[in-house]
Amino acid sequence: MSVDDRAARAEVAYQRAFQYEKDYGCCPQCVLAAVKETAGFVSDETIKASHGLSGGGSLTGTGTCGALSGGLLALGAKRGRDADKLSKGKRVGNFQAGRKLVERFAAEFGGTTCGELQERFTGRTYDLWDREAYADFDRAREDQCARATALVTRWVVEEL
Repeated sequence: MSVDDRAARAEVAYQRAFQYEKDYGCCPQCVLAAVKETAGFVSDETIKASHGLSGGGSLTGTGTCGALSGGLLALGAKRGRDADKLSKGKRVGNFQAGRKLVERFAAEFGGTTCGELQERFTGRTYDLWDREAYADFDRAREDQCARATALVTRWVVEEL
């Protein structure tokens, strides 16, 4: 695949992920759906399983940003260790690609957790389980979570 083809595919993935996050939410699923549609290899089961990773882990805000988690899952879907090969080594190449993604994300957004991004995007954190607080967060973040989701998706598709 040429660099131009990869860049074009990454741009389509970016646009889809951005729009999915704006329209439907659940950033890890948006990353994975856009990767599946543009690069393949992500299963529907993986997209479904990622649902609980949204909002830093079940909307707690304390864990890894869901978009970043979705990107790591996408890399693992392509490069990760198969279940029947657990005894065959760690597959360090996948960790290297994941580490690169985490480092790039942290450099871009100043952190990797949902709470850190909330703080960076809005100046504070929110209880995503509280309806009013979630609505406040949704307004205050504008399209910044969609942008983070789209960037992760672009980076993953470029990497693959």
